[in-house]
Amino acid sequence: MQVMGVSGLPGSGKSLVSDIASERGAVIVSMGDIVREEAKKRGESSKETAKNLRAEHGKYIVSELTVKKIKQLQKEGIKTILVDGIRSPPEVDMFKENFDNFIIVSVFANPQIRFERLKNRMREDDSNDYSEFKKRDHTELGFGIGDVISLSDKLIINESDLDSCRAKINEFFDEINL
Repeated sequence: MQVMGVSGLPGSGKSLVSDIASERGAVIVSMGDIVREEAKKRGESSKETAKNLRAEHGKYIVSELTVKKIKQLQKEGIKTILVDGIRSPPEVDMFKENFDNFIIVSVFANPQIRFERLKNRMREDDSNDYSEFKKRDHTELGFGIGDVISLSDKLIINESDLDSCRAKINEFFDEINL
């Protein structure tokens, strides 16, 4: 059984890592999806829900809910799970406490490249305003995502074409036998 996490700032390429892991048989558990599901139940934006959940249940509630979901998947016989969206060192610690041999792969791209990607993607929490984009980065960095990226087990630089990044991700997954 293998549980691993992926981290990176918005637009860095985390979803590509998740997509390839899924193609290779892993089940993806997105921390962002957990927040979005809760937001839908509450009738709030994802940003509001993320803040409210933490205020109501503590700053590690999203990782606690994620651990709970992973343990349920394990009971159902799922062997390989990738957690998408880890943002803080304490979250990493929580996953390492709950899952043997937990590893983190992070994806990096410079801000201008990520901003262009987000403008094209335009998910609910994306912005085409550069100052809003930078504000979001600072919020993410405030959670400790920079520490997670710098201390990850594998760092993939995603600043060129899609095929090059795919090749780097597949090479890493081959190394860990995913």
